[in-house]
Amino acid sequence: MTDQPQLSDSVRILRGVGPGMQEGLKKLGIESVADLLFHLPMRYEDRSQTKSIGDCRPGDRVLVEGFIQNSNIVRHRRAMLVVTLSDDTGSLSLRFFNFHAAQIRSLSRGVKLQAFGEIRGGARGLEMIHPSYQKSKNAEEEASLTPIYPSTEGIRQASWINLSEQALKILREDTSVLTELLPAALLLRQQLPELKTALLMLHRPDIDSELANMNRMDENFHHPARDRLVIEELLAHHLSMRRIQQQQQRRKALAFPLNPTLEDRFLQQLPFQLTRAQQRVITEIQQDLNRQQPMMRLLQGDVGCGKTVVAALSLLPVVAAGYQVAITAPTELLAEQHRDYFAQTLKPLGIDTVWLSSRVTGKAREQALHAIANGVAVVIGTHSLMQKTVEFKQLGLVIIDEQHRFGVHQRLALREKGQAGGHWPHQLIMTATPIPRTLAMTAYAGLQISVIDELPPGRTAVTTVAIDQQRREQVIERIAFACREGRQAYWVCTLIEESELLEAQAAEDTARQLSAELPDINIALVHGRMKPAEKSAIMTAFRNAEIKLLVATTVIEVGVDVPNASLMVIDNAERLGLSQLHQLRGRVGRGSEKSSCVLLFKPPLGETARARLDIMRATNDGFRIAEKDLELRGPGEVLGTRQTGALQFRLADLARDAALIQQVPQLAEALLNDHHRTDALIARWLGNAERYAEA
Repeated sequence: MTDQPQLSDSVRILRGVGPGMQEGLKKLGIESVADLLFHLPMRYEDRSQTKSIGDCRPGDRVLVEGFIQNSNIVRHRRAMLVVTLSDDTGSLSLRFFNFHAAQIRSLSRGVKLQAFGEIRGGARGLEMIHPSYQKSKNAEEEASLTPIYPSTEGIRQASWINLSEQALKILREDTSVLTELLPAALLLRQQLPELKTALLMLHRPDIDSELANMNRMDENFHHPARDRLVIEELLAHHLSMRRIQQQQQRRKALAFPLNPTLEDRFLQQLPFQLTRAQQRVITEIQQDLNRQQPMMRLLQGDVGCGKTVVAALSLLPVVAAGYQVAITAPTELLAEQHRDYFAQTLKPLGIDTVWLSSRVTGKAREQALHAIANGVAVVIGTHSLMQKTVEFKQLGLVIIDEQHRFGVHQRLALREKGQAGGHWPHQLIMTATPIPRTLAMTAYAGLQISVIDELPPGRTAVTTVAIDQQRREQVIERIAFACREGRQAYWVCTLIEESELLEAQAAEDTARQLSAELPDINIALVHGRMKPAEKSAIMTAFRNAEIKLLVATTVIEVGVDVPNASLMVIDNAERLGLSQLHQLRGRVGRGSEKSSCVLLFKPPLGETARARLDIMRATNDGFRIAEKDLELRGPGEVLGTRQTGALQFRLADLARDAALIQQVPQLAEALLNDHHRTDALIARWLGNAERYAEA
């Protein structure tokens, strides 16, 4: 026995880890010292060169050094610690909203301090908000790049440095060897370092290391230590998906053969011809449904490509065989659109539908639940379909629209409602948020993917412009002109806070202002807090062109189809992500009229916001936009797995590492039968997140 700390020990043995921090680390999948070693820096900052305070400008991320002139607690709406730091060229304020007694004592007058952060322009001059800081180093101390770690609430970067330093010390001294999971031949062939060397390099790179270049979005950037671990991480994800695919193939489902008579009757009532892309995708889905393994198919298609009619055709063989179909959407408005569409198109065929959402209550809810339990053919709704009280008689197919908007627990809960009799339901996942090829290869290795890559005839490209809020009056004049010419328009209000109440208030204020400025134009308001009947009546009036200008929150993001609406204004567009901007823009350009989208923004724009608006102006191609979205936000946000820890890559960058991704399937083949190594890879990189990849 030895008292020497081991890599397998709990993080609780480390200095600074109490019960609270231990819980925070556990949320990130970090329970042992070894787990800490695989929590890798996302970028590095060069804090070796100080900059004179007098030379600093707003927007600079710099290291400054000076003496503390004073330190005070200022009380406004909340207490704040304000420290004034000065050098020979000027002074700036360091502001801390969260602070403790020891911090106040350490930041006292006369202390020589180094502070690193972003310079901002404040009311009383330059300032840094919550900078990282330390007492000035001696000149002879060795300079190094400072790692910046992915974090969670309550764990500061200083804590990550402290914890990783302790873990690295144990790594250097622990006599046990970290298990090498990559084949030796691969390491030799690609000249990659051994695991211990790679981890030391990545956690504590030298000041002149090329890893400093990882900060830039350079798709050509590669470093042997990083590549070595990226390959390992990608392999873990790929092997996990392959394992899920094998499990899928072992499961049983009922086969639903095509019903040509019912399909012909459906097609005859359509006022248009299906595109070649729609026909191809329908054939792929029908072949899946006619197999005795559960279909797991992802249907991708840009805004307005006609996914809903594909979904309707897909459910016909299931209903014809006497089984049920569940169709779910993430918002009340989109689910209502589906309710209206499916009821209208399926009723002439003698197919009954029922509607269920959280706003269906009392006797109406009892009747809906009774109909579902007794086998009504098509059930349409929101998250409500996933509740325990909803019981299906025999669920044969689950269709999930905008799947990334649901939590993976919810998606699993709905699918598991159809396991009666040892058979699993088929599953069709739809998204109008195109998923980049590299992400689909990695995240959906266990799914078949269909793409509708063709828009119906008559759809027009939308012209997009970005306009400063100072020119708001010109935008209002343009809206007025379009409405007086007989066209219709949207004005979308956004807020940075995720609050339906605040969004609704902002939309109400905007609607009042526009009504006052444009008294001759019929203006209406729609937002998420309105009663369903009121909201539905307004949308019907807008579709019938009785309302010319619809002021709305982002509740109209998906599912609203008004071909005569040809102009959209997105207020404070810089606050929204690319996916949401593209979805909103997709509400116009649905008719033959030339359509436009105005992105109203408030300067100055940050780098990310500017990149978003630039790509929106440059293209209407949802797949190009998705690639940029992946680059800016990361895979967890794009796929909707942020809440589970699944597909949260610690090091891999799916845009930058596309070339490495191409190698992974071949490498995986050699490891599939090595169950011990496969299990170890998945445990090292995914922990218990593997199950969620099925959803």
